[in-house]
Amino acid sequence: MITPTALLCPDAFLSPLAIDEAVHRALDEDLGRAGDVTSLATIPEATKAQAVLVARQSGIMAGLPLALATLHKLSADIEVRAHVRDAARVTRGQQVLTISGPARAILTAERTALNFVGRLSGVATLTADYVARTEGTKMRICCTRKTTPGLRALEKYAVRCGGGFNHRFGLDDAILIKDNHIAVAGGIRPVLERARAHAGHLVKIEIEVDTLAQLREVLDTGLADAVLLDNMDIATLREAVRMTEGRLKLEASGGVTPDSIAAIAATGVDYASSGALTHSAPNLDCALDIEM
Repeated sequence: MITPTALLCPDAFLSPLAIDEAVHRALDEDLGRAGDVTSLATIPEATKAQAVLVARQSGIMAGLPLALATLHKLSADIEVRAHVRDAARVTRGQQVLTISGPARAILTAERTALNFVGRLSGVATLTADYVARTEGTKMRICCTRKTTPGLRALEKYAVRCGGGFNHRFGLDDAILIKDNHIAVAGGIRPVLERARAHAGHLVKIEIEVDTLAQLREVLDTGLADAVLLDNMDIATLREAVRMTEGRLKLEASGGVTPDSIAAIAATGVDYASSGALTHSAPNLDCALDIEM
């Protein structure tokens, strides 16, 4: 029997524990206390069915391991044949999964499975669009912490399915000093000195700046590993690259859209981060069609 991990993107990791937790939470939300009363009332227990999960739009698939885990959570007798795996590009009308087994379980799993696949495929598809617009440059497209509460691991995985990269996963895996940190700590040098004194040797330090004068101050300290260039126009980004001369990594943030991403990449910055990849990605339309 095919397992959820067999459908993961070959170049990205998603913990089986995260898959199980997300599926358990989603089914608990949908089943409530009485279960699928519609299927219980209308479908005899022994009824079998076959269904296909179909892409109604072209895009990049993500979330198939969660769809499979949803089906198997409801019945061990469901058989699934996968025609693609996560990160595959599909066209409108393409069959993605063929499903057979107890009809009640398939019908009960339908919406939860489609919610996972539609949401995560939408994130992957939008990310792939950003990546395609920067082809031929060194710049990497990154997501942010602007994710759906409780679904961060899934959405960041979907970004990887689309060819993007992950910024920090939480507050605990890197130091990112923002404008409010600078204000409270008393300035760029004091905040960087405190961060460097606290950080372990494997912890990177990034600091946000709004102006080239602030960037110069960061460069003079020699204490940062990366600088986030916040809401700078193209000319200013280009000058920031010239000033830095490769001494640390530069990340553009703010105003990063499909229309602006190519010009941002052409400035020579190393990264561009966009919250839109996860907070504004449209759902990729998929359907579960019953074939009796």
